[in-house]
Amino acid sequence: MKKSNLKRISIYIDGANFVYGIKTINSRYNDFMFDFEKLAKEICKGNKLVKVMYYNASLKRKLNINKLERQQKLFDRLRKLKKFEVVMCKRQKRLNNLDEEFYSIKGDDIHLVIDMIMDATKNKYDKAILISGDGDFAPLVRAVKTLKKEIEIYTFKELCSDALIKKNKFTFIDKKLANKCFYREKKEKNE
Repeated sequence: MKKSNLKRISIYIDGANFVYGIKTINSRYNDFMFDFEKLAKEICKGNKLVKVMYYNASLKRKLNINKLERQQKLFDRLRKLKKFEVVMCKRQKRLNNLDEEFYSIKGDDIHLVIDMIMDATKNKYDKAILISGDGDFAPLVRAVKTLKKEIEIYTFKELCSDALIKKNKFTFIDKKLANKCFYREKKEKNE
């Protein structure tokens, strides 16, 4: 009996990192109108998509209601996709050295790490795709390899940690790939 060469692929998206990364390609780009389903198909290239995990936190209402509404539409759209899961984390208020308020996301990295490791130990994928340029994930990449799983990083050139891509398989999300993957709402036919 011939063994299939198809790989089972799981994709883990660091949503906050993606937001900043897409803007490095073009400052007008944002994740609200990005088609993550198309990106998953581009990444899989005929292999079997097991799941896509997307990690982020809601924006704060008082900062920008319009952006919050657009972000919620993105989350709703992702939740409706087959094999997609949105993992919501928290935004925590912080103060910078000038005592100005800002918010940072808490818990997204640890959720991503635990999910990818648990899925590897339960043999849920053959290959993991990490979409992030955050150097904090370098130990995760090493751990996944010790579990005899393939891992590839998709990242933005301007936002990528050398520690993350050094000695690892990686692909830069460039303008060509990004432009293939913008979401276009389907127009309803007039009756």
